[in-house]
Amino acid sequence: MPENSAQSLPSYLSPDNPGPWGNYLEQVDRVAPYLGSLAKWVETLKRPHRTLIVDVPVELDDGTIAHFEGYRVQHNIARGPGKGGVRFHPQVTLSEVMALSAWMSVKTAAVNVPFGGAKGGIRVDPHQHSPREIERITRRYINEIGMIIGPNTDIPAPDVNTNAQIMAWMMDTYAMNTGITQPGVVTGKPISLGGSLGRVEATGRGVFVVASEAMKDAGIEVSGARVAIQGCGNVGGTAAQLFHENGAKVIAIQDHTGVIYQDSGLDIPKVLAHAQETGGVADFTPADTLTPEEFWALETEVLIPAALEEQITVDNANQIRTKILVEGANGPTTPKADDMLTDNGVIIVPDVIANAGGVSVSYFEWVQNFSSFFWTIEEINERLEAIMREAYRSISATAKEHKVSLRTAAFITACSRILEAREVRGLYP
Repeated sequence: MPENSAQSLPSYLSPDNPGPWGNYLEQVDRVAPYLGSLAKWVETLKRPHRTLIVDVPVELDDGTIAHFEGYRVQHNIARGPGKGGVRFHPQVTLSEVMALSAWMSVKTAAVNVPFGGAKGGIRVDPHQHSPREIERITRRYINEIGMIIGPNTDIPAPDVNTNAQIMAWMMDTYAMNTGITQPGVVTGKPISLGGSLGRVEATGRGVFVVASEAMKDAGIEVSGARVAIQGCGNVGGTAAQLFHENGAKVIAIQDHTGVIYQDSGLDIPKVLAHAQETGGVADFTPADTLTPEEFWALETEVLIPAALEEQITVDNANQIRTKILVEGANGPTTPKADDMLTDNGVIIVPDVIANAGGVSVSYFEWVQNFSSFFWTIEEINERLEAIMREAYRSISATAKEHKVSLRTAAFITACSRILEAREVRGLYP
């Protein structure tokens, strides 16, 4: 990590192991030379606006008391309210949540929706707890962070291991504490509580749209293209379905249960049904089984990591044989692996535009909540595709203008928008 990035580390993170936040700082350092007069504000991007660490004590079903550590980080709110998901995972760390909040700032600015960046998390394994315990954990967490969230300040959403039901509990807890039902305090809610049509599939649909644009740029037809996807949830599964419907061959899918492969292309509707029924893709027939190492080494036109961060590192980057890598997950590629892939001729469509479909439809949901007027699924998908295509084309043009990667171009576009907002707002007092 460059020395000036190390100086920007908060005192509670180790310079020897800054984690995902260190990766983000390195990305900011790479874009700083392209920011012109706005570069004087660049430290704004390296320091979260607000970081909250909370204790989440709950009574478990057996009567014992358990404590969980929770986080909510607002990275930047110069362009609008903080926006970002909440994940429940046993390996959640402050560094991870900080980085994810910063990438949300970049993502919302890259697609030009009027939000800032935020993120939350609880260090908990939800699979080890009953639904009633998860409800108590959720409600206590919102009780603890309630003073910094709200429909005009910071708007949580689903992320890893959280869903529409958990958003409903969050919304209800906030309403009980404030005395006002405000659907816009969270997005990704059930439709019956003001959720938006198309929200569940939005991130995966956005991945497909920008992948299609990148393929067009590279002169690759979607029909017949070989695609491999890591992840079979809302993002990976939706992207797989759309590629399948448009004639591509999804030849491999990896999830937490294993890797399945079929050279002629998997029957995606049957794979998704199998995963829904059994909890994963493992044992799907007639597919073959591969190791994770073999998965990354498959020859493909498109590779989509749509699971967790830091999946592509210096240890496996040189094994990858794809033409276009589309980051469905947040931060799946480390900076050094990014360089290796670029040197090997791989086109990387970065997460901050590739998976921005979710936050785009979250914006639609927020707008619909304020107006109490709801759009059809056709209107939502049309608006989503327009935003994603325009974002990709704008960033692709910036990449060509400056002769830089799509990631650097995305950061140039997004960071310029964030810092321009910071500059024109000024400092108070």
